[in-house]
Amino acid sequence: MLMPKKTKFRKYQRNRHGVEGLTKRGSQLAFGEFGLKAIGRGEITSNQIEAARVAINRRLKHQGKLWIRIFPDFPLTKKPAETRMGKGKGSIEKWVCVIKPGRILYEVGGVSEELAKSAFELASSKLNINTKFVKSGEWL
Repeated sequence: MLMPKKTKFRKYQRNRHGVEGLTKRGSQLAFGEFGLKAIGRGEITSNQIEAARVAINRRLKHQGKLWIRIFPDFPLTKKPAETRMGKGKGSIEKWVCVIKPGRILYEVGGVSEELAKSAFELASSKLNINTKFVKSGEWL
């Protein structure tokens, strides 16, 4: 499971004000020729990131190179079932990456366009947000 080595605080409050708008950075291809771009918003868990990575690598048969442009750095907490109110905030349940529209999630280089497209179709089925396939050179 992906998670940060160290954070400023153990638990965070949910951000209710910064959920609108487009992504500020990470919206252009930086490493590979093809990318998977988010067009929806949401939270991607560390398990979903790993499942999509495995799906891409299996389709590519370890040809080319894969870059993961997101990291789950936000902890989500949950209290146990059938617990009374109070007694503090629950323990960390999972780590997520908050995604806004326009964010590049994965990049691939050194493979054909058809192979990259089919790999990203597999990967997008593992994620809970809408995505699209992008190429370098075209205006994103």
